Amino acid sequence: MAVTPTDAPGAPGIAARWTSSAKSGVGTALSLASRVWFTISHGILNEIYYPHLDSACTRDMGLVVTGPGGYFSEEKRDAEHSIEPFEDGVPAYRLVNTAADGTYRIEKRIITDPERPVLLQEISFTLLRGTVADHRVYALLAPHLVNAGMGNTAWVDDYEGKPVLFASGRGVYLALASSLPWGACSAGYVGASDGWQQLHCDGRFDPAYQRAENGNVALTGEIGFSAENPKVLLALGFGATPQEAAGVASASLKQGFDAAAEVYVEKWRKWQKGLLPLDRHAVSGINTYRVSTAVLAAHRSSAKSGAAVASLSIPWGFSMGDDDLGGYHLVWPRDLVETAGGFLAAGDPAQALEILAYLRSIQQPNGHWPQNAWLDGTAYWPGIQMDECAFPLLLADALRRAGHLPHAKLLAFMPMIERAASYVVRNGPVTGEDRWEEDAGYSPFTLAVEIAALLAAADMFGVCGKAEPANYLRETADVWNDQIERWTYVTGTPLCEEVGVKGYYVRIAPPDTAGAASPKHGYVPIKNRPPGDSDRPAEAIVSPDALALVRFGLRAADDPRIVDTIKVIDARLRCDLPQGPVWYRYSGDGYGEHADGAPFDGTGQGRAWPLLTGERAHYELAAGRKDRAASLLKTFEASAGSGGLLPEQVWDGPDMPERELWRGRPSGSAMPLVWAHSEHIKLLRSLSDGAVFDMPPQGVKRYIEDRTVSPRRTWRFNHKVRILPAGKMLRVELLARAVVHWSSDNWATAHDAETTENAFGIHLTDLPVADVSPGNTIVFTFFWSDAGRWENVDFSIGIDKLD
Repeated sequence: MAVTPTDAPGAPGIAARWTSSAKSGVGTALSLASRVWFTISHGILNEIYYPHLDSACTRDMGLVVTGPGGYFSEEKRDAEHSIEPFEDGVPAYRLVNTAADGTYRIEKRIITDPERPVLLQEISFTLLRGTVADHRVYALLAPHLVNAGMGNTAWVDDYEGKPVLFASGRGVYLALASSLPWGACSAGYVGASDGWQQLHCDGRFDPAYQRAENGNVALTGEIGFSAENPKVLLALGFGATPQEAAGVASASLKQGFDAAAEVYVEKWRKWQKGLLPLDRHAVSGINTYRVSTAVLAAHRSSAKSGAAVASLSIPWGFSMGDDDLGGYHLVWPRDLVETAGGFLAAGDPAQALEILAYLRSIQQPNGHWPQNAWLDGTAYWPGIQMDECAFPLLLADALRRAGHLPHAKLLAFMPMIERAASYVVRNGPVTGEDRWEEDAGYSPFTLAVEIAALLAAADMFGVCGKAEPANYLRETADVWNDQIERWTYVTGTPLCEEVGVKGYYVRIAPPDTAGAASPKHGYVPIKNRPPGDSDRPAEAIVSPDALALVRFGLRAADDPRIVDTIKVIDARLRCDLPQGPVWYRYSGDGYGEHADGAPFDGTGQGRAWPLLTGERAHYELAAGRKDRAASLLKTFEASAGSGGLLPEQVWDGPDMPERELWRGRPSGSAMPLVWAHSEHIKLLRSLSDGAVFDMPPQGVKRYIEDRTVSPRRTWRFNHKVRILPAGKMLRVELLARAVVHWSSDNWATAHDAETTENAFGIHLTDLPVADVSPGNTIVFTFFWSDAGRWENVDFSIGIDKLD
């Protein structure tokens, strides 16, 4: 008897949630015509992105099998999963899902159609016991158009005389078509009238539910498997109208899977063939190098040349709703430069150049880059991270030194370089946030990037004939480099006594605007901690971030201060896991699962980061311990998931199977982390070269070999020094023309020094106070020339013994 189509009950459905971030595969066609990216986890498709990398359009898409006696089995929960690529370096996948109870086996091949925006799944269903006629297989699709699970509409309709499952939201449409005739189909609200609820709870499926408006919706369709037809091709098409989405899906079905797969594979094969042969097979047989290169390439945008996101995942997505709009599918300038470094290390400078050009396109007018942004450059989070403002300078210089940015091209990038260098020298060295998106202050990592970037920019200014600004950048770098230890190195602390060292670099020291003279004074607010449990003394917090001082060429690997810091890092942050040592980000980190394994919800407990094992391996290589670096490479790779993807964090507690947490395996945070795969590629290249691939040479020459010391210190309104070592000049830097009225004898005598403006719009003058004896005080104020007024405040700086 025919059913009368009705609207599904239960609107708007339960609160929408994303899905597992523990991906086992990511992929896309290397084609401008496709514009679809997909992720795989637990044997099924998770988020599918269209038409851009930052636009997630589905939660997941999997199969349910039903049978006699109320049999119900969901492949993502009730089957054992395996995944392998078609071939090394090609992110097209074969999946095998075998029911844990031995009832069935599902085999899939997954690609995107290189010719159109369609995702293709070729699925074979094999019943291992029982008869096919007694079982039903249903496809379940949860649309989340676009970046939102609520506010979607789903319906069932015909296209060219055949049933198609449709959904829409925020101007984007999807259509799911099948090569075998659909059986019963429905559209419902998640948690109320969706197909899963019907089949699982009621044991029956009501095809009368043909439409679900404006809610958290799901589509369900019975696949027409039979003994004669055990294979189906499902095509999920996208478009700006229902007809467009169904049209491209229908065209892909007519073309067939094999024809699309041949083009898909060949494009990837051709790209991989052009890379350096750094191939490496792990114990599992996975070519880890080709996995990493494929991850980098699969996270690129087709619409925005040079853009790439941090990860096609949402950390702890299964617990996150629509308010987590961006997840990690956003552009982080820091991660993007790291990605460019990975391409450069793998032998694809063209991709690195495209990234540099994209960074130029999203640079803000004042020279900085957003903390993170959508692909079009629109800022998402509002923070200012000075390392992100400096990293593009290092990328430009790395390309220049490698011969990929000849003089004519360099000139085209100089406006970007000038703006970035100007922003760094005007606003550094204190950062608004460190590289972990959290605290303000003096970060060894950020300082290392800033100083190395100023030296790199100086070289670029120099080759373009701009000697004066180049000299100023080097002078500023020298001033900052001289004070790294004053800002971030402590001695004589309880931790020193406990570990048996003289001193160590702290994770971050608070800004000294409140009067703290060293990192031993003041507190750092640790984020992601419960209320009342956040502030810790700066001297009590350590981090592997200090290794950046070696990585960026400012301190030698055998510098006693670095060696002692390593001992403290290992005493506090090393986590010995089955695969080897992995390190935590910093003392007291709260970004991770709770102690009971519950997902991060704004508070938690930070877990170990495999990325930091890669960074430690680079340090060991810099220290001349290549064997140790190679051993850590194995640990790094052994931290990957089943498909070879590297996670942001790994679980460090006892096994919790009920939460899918196993010691040493990926946690619920982001996977893959593109930054980690970039680090992996760079480590392979570094080990091949026998030297750290991305270490800038300028700092090594200037500070380690030549031991350059600055003859001055700098005072600014955003960086008011209070102590001047005896024998140093005092440079005063202002943002407007002024006369500096100063005295070294409590105004018994006074001197005037007029500022001059440099290429960066900074008005400066050097006060000749090098002969003022310790114990005296320099006092000064300003007459603002353009405004014709006095500052009416005296500033003072004490002269101390030479540090």
